[in-house]
Amino acid sequence: MRIVIVIFIFAIIASLGSALFYMVTDRSGGNRMLRALALRVGLSITLFLVLIAGFYFGLIPGRIS
Repeated sequence: MRIVIVIFIFAIIASLGSALFYMVTDRSGGNRMLRALALRVGLSITLFLVLIAGFYFGLIPGRIS
């Protein structure tokens, strides 16, 4: 489960970085930055749902020992 969470976090950071890159370099008025940010939001929501499911099914402990 930790690996899945770490992969999601790296994907979110990569999407944010690509949006920053498109914001700085894309002068044509394209919507690549918007797509990258929408992907980041989608990944964040999916990560949140994965965490909730992990708690529900007991894959993530409820309290830290």
